[in-house]
Formats: sequence, C-alpha cells, structure tokens
Amino acid sequence: MDFSKLERQRSQVAELYGRTLPLSGLALQAMDVLVFGAVLFFAGLIIVFAPRIHDPWLLLLRLGLWSLFYAASLAWQRRISLPPLRALLRMGSVQLILVPIYLIVHPLQLIFVHNWQDPAILRLENTVFGMQPTLWLQRFVSPGLTEWMMFCYVIYLVIYPALGALIYLRWGEKSLEDYLFTLTLANVICFLGFLVYPVAGPLNHMASEFSVPLKGWLFTAMGEFIRSDVHQVGGNLPSPHCAIATVMWLMAYRYRRLFFWLLTPVILGLYISTVYGRYHYVSDSVIGIATGLLVIGLAPFLVRGWNRLARRGIRETA
Repeated sequence: MDFSKLERQRSQVAELYGRTLPLSGLALQAMDVLVFGAVLFFAGLIIVFAPRIHDPWLLLLRLGLWSLFYAASLAWQRRISLPPLRALLRMGSVQLILVPIYLIVHPLQLIFVHNWQDPAILRLENTVFGMQPTLWLQRFVSPGLTEWMMFCYVIYLVIYPALGALIYLRWGEKSLEDYLFTLTLANVICFLGFLVYPVAGPLNHMASEFSVPLKGWLFTAMGEFIRSDVHQVGGNLPSPHCAIATVMWLMAYRYRRLFFWLLTPVILGLYISTVYGRYHYVSDSVIGIATGLLVIGLAPFLVRGWNRLARRGIRETA
C-alpha cells in the first residue's frame, strides 16, 4: 500500500474546505449552504403540501427556529478565537440541526407516494432470498447476541462526535469540515430518500410476524428506547444508520487509520444489527451502505463546485 499517495489524497481533499462567502454577517461554507438549502427545501414542501400534513405550520415554525439557532451558531463561531472551542461549536451545531430536520421530514413521507412501500420490499426480498431475512434471523436470537447487536447499533451515536474530535486533533479544522460535510450530505440524501420511496419498517408493517422477543441488558434497553421514543414510522430507505456508519468508517480510513481497523467489527456488526434488531429490511441497509459510498465520492465534487461559486461571488461583490 502506497501510504505517501494516500496521505497526498487526504491532504488534497481536506484542502478543498474552508472557502467562505460572506452573507448578512455570516461566513458561509459549503456545509452551511447544504444545511440552509435542506431547510428551505423542506420548508417549501411543508408550505406547498400543507393540506396533506398534520400541523404543518407548527412544523414550519420548528424548522424556522432551528435554522435561526444554526445561523446564530455561525455568528458565534466568528467571534471565537480559540480553535478547539470553535471546532466544538461547529460540530455540535451541525449534529443538533440534523436531528430536528430528521424528525420534521417524517410527517412529509407520504406527500408524493401515498402508501408505504413495504409490500414491494417484501416481494423483492422473498424473491431474492426465498424468505424474509428479518424473520429468518429469529432462529439466532439470544440475549448475548442481542446485546452485542444493540451495542453496535447505539454506539454509533458516540462514534459520530468522537471520531470528529479525533480527526480535528490530528488534522485540524479543514479535515473536520470534510468529515462533517460528508456526514451532513449523507443525512440529507437519506431524508430525500424517505420521500421518494417511503418504507414503514418491519415492526411497523408486520409486527405480528415476530415471535421471538429481543432480550438483553443495557444496550438492548437503549436500542428499544430509541425505537419507542425517538424513531417514528418510516425513515427507513436508505438506512441512515448504514449510510452514516459507512461514511464514518471510510473517514476513519482517510484520517485515523488505526481507528478504521478498531471500528471494523463494530461497523460490520451495525450493518447486521439494523436487520437483526428489526429496524430495517435488508434492502434498506444495502441501499444505505451504497448511499454512504456514493457520498464519499460525491462530496469533493460538490465542494469544488461550491468553491467556484464562492470565488465568483467574492469577485462580484468586491
């Protein structure tokens, strides 16, 4: 393996980031345009399809308030001179804005396609596998295996910020921006996928088919809490868990090679856990992995485009 070549590639990708465009007192980077673009897009959908959405104006208000919070965080970042504190605020604000967008997208899932597409997914998987994998996996259910699967499923909530911190500490703000932009892009593409092909999910569509309960301990309880108190119906295809896990795994390979190898059993376990834990169909998870791979290649292309636009905008306002 040519490590010098890999290091050059890493440096070239990281150097794409950092281009800003001043706007209304804010210094917008590519990720900020992506976030505000997503906010405006989903706000537009809420307005246009308001008659089909429950409490559309409350959703719009929530989306507006969170976008104001994000804009305020950008203003605060410009006033912070200590780089680690600025990076912490950057990472925290991005992760926080994605949660309400995720929750706001759920009530919009049936505005284009008016029915859940689970029957089509089941027909496809029955044709490919000769059975339904989420049901077939019941024969392997045990408390120990369930606990490991749930650990893999929930620990990604810790990996998300921890890996960002590790990347920042080793390579600085531009590499952190690469990590955060790519993760944000993966999230937004998943949110769009929910609207294009809405899937309710195994436990929402065929709960009565599962005869073996998932019993474990701490992480199983955490996984079930996420299912009952955070997740809503849908949000399945692509699997955000698999898309985000793929991006984190490959970003670890790009920036913190040792952690890539340490994460390997956890990420592979996470892929399986989405089906074992009855959160997703195999199709959701496979398409989620494919989404993560797509985003890794797409992100630098989009940032190069943003850099050209930002340079042009600066010249025109000079």
